[in-house]
Amino acid sequence: MEKLAYTINELADKGVGRRSSIYKMINSGKLRARKRGRSTIILHEDAEECLKNLPEYVPEGGGAVEAPDAPAR
Repeated sequence: MEKLAYTINELADKGVGRRSSIYKMINSGKLRARKRGRSTIILHEDAEECLKNLPEYVPEGGGAVEAPDAPAR
């Protein structure tokens, strides 16, 4: 079962962004946050919606993105 809500630190630990980036998204209105006492929390669906609304990466030239060859071991 997914968590219903995350703290700023939990979102940062999940790789959503650094704490400062998450606060910037909240302050710009891109990420909806709620207060529970003194804690700032983000509902799972709000975090998911924010990530879905990020711009898509389009490589220069519009071609497919290829991973670099792995170094030989």
